[in-house]
Amino acid sequence: MHSVTLIQGILLSIMAIICGFDFWLEGLYIFRPIIVCTLSGLILGDLHTGLIAGALTELAFAGLTPVGGTQPPNPILAGVMTTVIAYTAKLDVKAAIGLALPFSFLMQYIILFYYSAFSVFMVKAQKYAEDADTKAFARLNILTTLIVGITYGVLVFLCAYVAQGPMKALVASMPQWLSHGFEIAGNILPAVGFGLLLKVMLKVEFIPYLIVGFVTASFLNFSNLLPVALIGAALALYQFFNDKSARDRDEQLKNNMKVGDDYSEGI
Repeated sequence: MHSVTLIQGILLSIMAIICGFDFWLEGLYIFRPIIVCTLSGLILGDLHTGLIAGALTELAFAGLTPVGGTQPPNPILAGVMTTVIAYTAKLDVKAAIGLALPFSFLMQYIILFYYSAFSVFMVKAQKYAEDADTKAFARLNILTTLIVGITYGVLVFLCAYVAQGPMKALVASMPQWLSHGFEIAGNILPAVGFGLLLKVMLKVEFIPYLIVGFVTASFLNFSNLLPVALIGAALALYQFFNDKSARDRDEQLKNNMKVGDDYSEGI
């Protein structure tokens, strides 16, 4: 089994703070598991595990997006802890996803708590807005963002570095049937995440593309998935240009109809 060093723990915390800012502001979307896991693997010196963890965790969280006041399980903690558990306990990544979920739920509830707790700042925010005090208003927003970011850093440091001993002991003490159960759950979660994404995005007219992609990825013997990605890109471009041509034709038809209805000359 590997161990997370103090320097690695600090670097993971700094990364979590930066990604936490991004998750709070939704600016660059570097908080997605595919980025978080890759960076975590790079910090831990095991990029291969980070890439695998990123791909699987991203699929599991593909259809989970914050809407209004609702919060899905936190993708940053899920990404970091999936990589850390797989690295330190030498566990299969699929099983590590299941073990990382409690950490993700913990951060989810902390964010929900902040949503309620930060309401105490609204009186001051309203006063600053009425007084047109933009500097004080900006400081207030920066304060709440800093609180969230620092919380990410502290929690990741505690979970990834301080608690790695008990975490290893827990994994080592788990019976084989329980480890296998977590592995099965980890296998199912990407399919569930992708299904949630399809429920939101899939249109009836795009089902043929889904079938082509499924058959290509599942039954054709490729050494990697790059050919499947290129086929998907080609189909996406084909659909894009088709839709663009249809819009152009509709617009031209509308313009022709407007010209045909011009009775300004009395004819």
